[in-house]
Amino acid sequence: MSDFSKDGYLNMELLRFTTAGSVDDGKSTLIGRLLYDSKQIFEDQLEAIEQRSSQRGFEHVDLSLLTDGLKAEREQGITIDVAYRYFATPKRKFIIADTPGHIQYTRNMVTGASTANAALILVDARKGVLEQTIRHSFIASLLQIPHLIICINKMDLVNYEEAAFEKVVDEFKQLSSKLDIKDVSFLPISALLGDNVVDKSKNMSWYNGPTLMYLLEHLHISSDENHIDCRFPVQYVIRPQQTEYHDYRGYAGRVSSGIFKPGDKIKVLPSDEVAIVKTIELFGDEIPEAYSPMSVTITLDRDVDISRGDMIVRENNVPNAMQEFDVMVCWLNTTPLQVGGKYAIRHTTKDARCIIKDIRYKVDINTLHRNEEDKNIGMNDIARISIKTTVPIFFDSYRKNRHTGSIIIIDEATNETIGAGMIV
Repeated sequence: MSDFSKDGYLNMELLRFTTAGSVDDGKSTLIGRLLYDSKQIFEDQLEAIEQRSSQRGFEHVDLSLLTDGLKAEREQGITIDVAYRYFATPKRKFIIADTPGHIQYTRNMVTGASTANAALILVDARKGVLEQTIRHSFIASLLQIPHLIICINKMDLVNYEEAAFEKVVDEFKQLSSKLDIKDVSFLPISALLGDNVVDKSKNMSWYNGPTLMYLLEHLHISSDENHIDCRFPVQYVIRPQQTEYHDYRGYAGRVSSGIFKPGDKIKVLPSDEVAIVKTIELFGDEIPEAYSPMSVTITLDRDVDISRGDMIVRENNVPNAMQEFDVMVCWLNTTPLQVGGKYAIRHTTKDARCIIKDIRYKVDINTLHRNEEDKNIGMNDIARISIKTTVPIFFDSYRKNRHTGSIIIIDEATNETIGAGMIV
């Protein structure tokens, strides 16, 4: 990829990762430790959490207070909502989504994990693989998160024994054989004491692998994006009302996948009009190429009727265009999903309406079995459903393209997002 950024920081690679695991596995403490040991905390923040920790009578600084922002979270010592944290090292920029462990907050985990390159799944070294480990691993598999890092935490409570680590590794490997997981790493850590988080542990000489920070900085993510299928959902048509730019017509949006260059022959959906890319612009400058997830403006060699929700693709590589298709849906609302129910959906930049034709099956997340009898889909449930839309949707399967293969379902009356779907 070309390096044309004016600012080195802007051009640094961004890694998005999410944390998951059972309650009290130490997710918030691990993130606090990452920030603390990599010198990402301001002095006043540190003083505040030191003061709060001593007020509670803790022997150690409670680093989980850095991410647990809600009053109820601090009182109960749990994570309820998704907390996002941003930090950078000389090698990479990071966005962390600290997600809840409780079953009733599964929808929050789905939200935090939907855009992640990697998932950190914490397992208590004393307890091994639990129901929530299975649940979160299944969701990570369903969301096609490319990299899983299994952090076997609280090694200090099992005397840093290699046998305890290997036992959990074996348990997880049995689970992962049933899931669609591409890349898995295992790390023995103590989030509380900092073993193998940023600095190598002196207590586990038997472990020769990387620390968590080293792994996060060197994880190969450039091939995670789909660079083959060119997809550019149009978000906005730019027509400056100025004499200087009288004939200017630009199409702004974010590249979902593929690589676009000036001179490329493209097709516009749904009109099937063909044109050639004239320029690609970023921050007002022309650039030689655009790829996911860059937000750019594309101009064409001729005027074509294009509006928000249309998609620019390569002439000989087009997505599916259908009104009926199946979706794996994570239901996010207290009101159950209704067969025959009418909802609004959003797919990339396109808005449409749909009707739920059928519920194929519900997934028992604890056993990973399909239940074709129980058609009651309530909050936090995951099911395969069939929907019909009012207009054709231009999509790829979620497995092939996470951007053009996902939809959200919206309640038209309240405008709430009530479902997140992966097109099968």
